[in-house]
Amino acid sequence: MSQTEAFVASVLPRLTEADTALHNGDAGLRKAMWSHADPVTLFGAARSASGWSELAQLFDWLGSRFSNGTYEYEVLAAGASGDLGYIVGIEHSSVSIGGAEPEAYELRVTTIFRRENGEWKVAHRHADPTPESDAARRGVSRLGAVGPDR
Repeated sequence: MSQTEAFVASVLPRLTEADTALHNGDAGLRKAMWSHADPVTLFGAARSASGWSELAQLFDWLGSRFSNGTYEYEVLAAGASGDLGYIVGIEHSSVSIGGAEPEAYELRVTTIFRRENGEWKVAHRHADPTPESDAARRGVSRLGAVGPDR
C-alpha cells in the first residue's frame, strides 16, 4: 500500500463519520478531527473561520442548525507526503437546516491534513457549491444568510 493509499484509508472513514454526525446535529467528531493548533482555517461554503476558537464556535453552530442528514464523499484526488496530506472531492449531502425540509446539495471540497502526534488532523478546508448544484443556482445558501458574527 502506498503512502497516499494508507493516508486515504486512515482519514476517509473518520472524515465520513464526522461529517455524517455533523449533518445530524453532532459537531463532536468533527471538532475532534480538526487541529486545535494554528494555523487552522476554514473557507466554508456558508461561513469562514480562522483559529481554533472561531472554528469550534462555528462547528457548534452548524451542529445546532443541522438534522436529518446524509453525507457521502466522492474522492477525486488525494496525496500524502511525510506529515502532510490532502483529499479533493465532491460531498453529496442532504440536510435539514433549522428544521426545514431536508435539501440535497453538492460541495467541491479540498481538505488539507497534517499529522500531529501521529494522528492526521484537518488543518484547512475549502468548500463551495458545484456550479451545477441547486445551491449554486440559488446563489445564496440559507445557512449562510444567518449565523455567528463574522
